[in-house]
Amino acid sequence: MTDELIRPRRKDPLRKTREPLLPQGVRSRTAHGLTAAAAEGRFALQVCADCGFTLYPPRDACPRCLSARLPFKDVPPNGTVLAETTIRTSTDVYFRERTPWRIGTVALDCGPFFVTHLHGDVTEGARVKMTLRLDKSGNAVAIAMPDRPTEHQEDDVQLRELTCDPKFRRVLITDGRNATGQAMARAMAAAGASIIFVGVADPWKPFPNETTLRATPNVEIVSLDLTDTQSVADVAGELAHRVDILVNTAEHPRSGGIMHRNGLTIAQQEMDTRYFALLRLAQHFGPTMRARGADGTNAAAAFVNLLSVHALINWPQYGAFSATEAACLSAAQALRAELRGGGIKVLNMFAGPLDTEWFQSVPPPKLSPTALATATVDALRKGIEDSYVGDIAQDIKARLDAQPKALERELGA
Repeated sequence: MTDELIRPRRKDPLRKTREPLLPQGVRSRTAHGLTAAAAEGRFALQVCADCGFTLYPPRDACPRCLSARLPFKDVPPNGTVLAETTIRTSTDVYFRERTPWRIGTVALDCGPFFVTHLHGDVTEGARVKMTLRLDKSGNAVAIAMPDRPTEHQEDDVQLRELTCDPKFRRVLITDGRNATGQAMARAMAAAGASIIFVGVADPWKPFPNETTLRATPNVEIVSLDLTDTQSVADVAGELAHRVDILVNTAEHPRSGGIMHRNGLTIAQQEMDTRYFALLRLAQHFGPTMRARGADGTNAAAAFVNLLSVHALINWPQYGAFSATEAACLSAAQALRAELRGGGIKVLNMFAGPLDTEWFQSVPPPKLSPTALATATVDALRKGIEDSYVGDIAQDIKARLDAQPKALERELGA
């Protein structure tokens, strides 16, 4: 059984911070079909469109019928462990620091055989559920999980290398004035975060549910104004070396398209609160987080962006807002590439309209801030890069994959 994770001791400030190392990161273009599935928390393999044969590892032609039509499809993840072994030494510098490391051979019920990482609660002959996870180099790897949840399952050493579990980690939530930031603080406290820094601009000004937020376990209010570069720099100078997970909860949704807004004032506020704030956070917290990617048991792990699903395709009723969200998405993708050198994951949480006052006139279904916060914790525990939360976000993602031009016309009707 997996041992329960013990709260790590406070780091000796005189000790050298270990440099983050990455596992081997070269994959073929075809193999990145597994990466796409792992980024969304799915288990997908190539299935031949002509003979139905399920393939692994990824190939460019079916070994049974030689067909080149090999789309990735979700398949049943269940299987049986045929053999296991433990690697105790390695020539790879990444695994050399992490041995012993368990691997094994798994026969999937749908056909293929996997050489895979093994969770600590998995034994030879056991039934398992295969999952695809993103390693620190951003590529998909397979790990065999217990068929049924076990006690302290998320505390497994090998699994934590592939996830960003908030347990005993230190979290910065950038805006605690809105309902989403407050729900996020409660969710992180419930997930076992050791300390939760919550940014509040002008904390001397009262705001709704302030008393409840301050009473949340392990919450510490810090003065942080995301529209003020000096404020972000000051907080980063004090806290960047202590932040393991950063969750950007800033929001500024305003209705209206492009043509009929009188001037650029609202658009500038949107960009300052969302896009430029993201750049400020990236510039002042990013380098330190990247350098701390291997800083002990609870190293820096994740930079989380809460985005509207309309960052993927514009919603004309909130046209300028959607354009700002698209800019944030593009910046997040650039940040993902830059932080990967430290093994830091950038998670994008795509959501539809929230059940807040700024979407008052939008008909349901709408997403509650609590549901978004819960989904964020779940994505961190699974290491999912791109998560689509709620019915609206999932529906738009499916329609965008199927027929983007039709969706563009439907949203603009």
